[in-house]
Amino acid sequence: MSRRRACVRGAASLFAVACLSVLLMVGAALGVVAALVHAHRVAQSAADLAALAAASELAEGGDACAAAGRIAEANGAGLAACGVDGLDVAVTVTVEGPRWLGQSGDLAAEARAGPS
Repeated sequence: MSRRRACVRGAASLFAVACLSVLLMVGAALGVVAALVHAHRVAQSAADLAALAAASELAEGGDACAAAGRIAEANGAGLAACGVDGLDVAVTVTVEGPRWLGQSGDLAAEARAGPS
């Protein structure tokens, strides 16, 4: 009978360790998702600001893509593509994604700006 009680006590410890392991994995996964969302928000805001700066520079007769590149860099992104179509400017920027739990991709965002 005492053997049976010992097995029951050991099972509770094993169950507690298993639950803590699951909670740790869920926490790590949520951390990766939060980092991906943050990086995407950084990329989108950098793209929006770069497109606005490029459209403003184009309206003044300057180099729109150079302005977009400066603003993208200042906001933690790299300018991947820039295109001018009349008075409209379209930009694509990239931001390095998180490198946690095997994630290796960079995040990209696009924006377009010009006169209404």
